[in-house]
Amino acid sequence: MELMSSQPTGRRRHLPNSPFNAAREAAAAAIKPIPVGARVSHERHGLGRVVALDGDRAVIVDFGSGDRRRVALDSAKLERL
Repeated sequence: MELMSSQPTGRRRHLPNSPFNAAREAAAAAIKPIPVGARVSHERHGLGRVVALDGDRAVIVDFGSGDRRRVALDSAKLERL
């Protein structure tokens, strides 16, 4: 009887002609940047203001009283006002 290992066998292969690559690229292109100083609303944390950018996929938002959070731009919970 041969036991199967629960450990991964290695890196995932990247297939350049995969249809999932097109979906990933389209989703990345659909992300609209939010400028520093813009007002935003978050489903859980409430109203806030963008104080910094964290790369091209996230922002740092100040929700008041020193509560700063990193929020991904593609988060469904974040809405630009």
